[in-house]
Amino acid sequence: MSLKTPTTRDALLPQGGVYHALELAPDGAELLLVTSLNAVLVAPENPYAVLAAMADPAVKIVSLTVTEKGYCHHPASGALDRDHPDIIHDLTHDSPHSSIGYLTRALAMRKAAGIPPFTVLCCDNLPHNGRLLRGLVLEFAQALDPSLADWIAQNGAFPSTMVDRIVPATTEDTRAEVARLTGFSDAAPVVHEPYRQWVMEDDFVGGVRPAWDQVGAELVRDVAPFEDMKLKMLNASHSALSYLGYVAGHQTITAVMSDPVFDAYAQRLWQREIIPHLTPPEGVSLEDYAAALRARFKNPAIQHRTWQIAMDGSQKLPQRLLGTLRTARAKGAADGGLILAIAGWMRYVCGLDEAGAVIDLRDPMADTLRTAHAGTGRTRRCADFGRLRRLWSKSAHALIFARP
Repeated sequence: MSLKTPTTRDALLPQGGVYHALELAPDGAELLLVTSLNAVLVAPENPYAVLAAMADPAVKIVSLTVTEKGYCHHPASGALDRDHPDIIHDLTHDSPHSSIGYLTRALAMRKAAGIPPFTVLCCDNLPHNGRLLRGLVLEFAQALDPSLADWIAQNGAFPSTMVDRIVPATTEDTRAEVARLTGFSDAAPVVHEPYRQWVMEDDFVGGVRPAWDQVGAELVRDVAPFEDMKLKMLNASHSALSYLGYVAGHQTITAVMSDPVFDAYAQRLWQREIIPHLTPPEGVSLEDYAAALRARFKNPAIQHRTWQIAMDGSQKLPQRLLGTLRTARAKGAADGGLILAIAGWMRYVCGLDEAGAVIDLRDPMADTLRTAHAGTGRTRRCADFGRLRRLWSKSAHALIFARP
């Protein structure tokens, strides 16, 4: 299902839903033809068809990859954003706009039909993503019908997951490379790095799930250590390098990491400011993971644009950087690299890079962020950013903006 636009459906439909996955390693490329996709429903065109599909008793799992901003929540608190236009609409209409609205309305249809709920499997970069999504759905359901919220709470399942693979946006260069390798035109190829890891809690309605563990997925009791490792090492450094690298004139993460200054910065960030505050998953070396990240970021075959990673920073920074900063400050530990990353984000969202070129700022809080930059002088500007209560929790605000 496409929640917002028909772009993916329109690209896949003429080719029967078949597309290529292009794996790019430093020593060459590999292609996999993906033939498992049956159809793509475009939600705004026919929301009732989407709801009917989700309410089908044959559907056991509904997974989501909608980016952080797709959850209509307050990043600082994790609560449902009752002022979000899609949530306002969905609470009063049975044809939803939001992911939360679709999930809850479809679960209500299953309850009314006497059908067990589906498992809701969140695959986005959010801390405790299953628990967070469960809370959002229950809050929405409570506003609709308290008995529905009770039914979901008692019968539903929202396992947390961690997905780790760098997947840059598809470009015309991607399509041209697939055409060169295959001799065929593919309008919707997906490009990715060789590395992959998918960890999920083994908690599914009725215990029903595919045998994902037989093809490399890890089924665990608690995904939190894996999630923390990825969010606070890969995603945090990705964000830091994207903001600082972009304003310095680097278009890709590979280019950023080819700069000795940024390479040293990333290594310091991992070794001195992040790893000391993490508990590794059993049998995992965080130092080895950092070394692997460095190699992955330097992969010259993956041209992951800093601009793509930098999108929606207001939704990403709280879970990627602020928790580690809070822990470091509480311990009196080194945190200069973390603070620099947040300063880099503040600099990025002004809308101009160091050469004075316009930045195409993509963020749900873009207008608010531009207003915060309207203050004269750095002290005033930081104060204006500090008033963004949707972004900073009280503790995070005190850590970042309090005078020394």
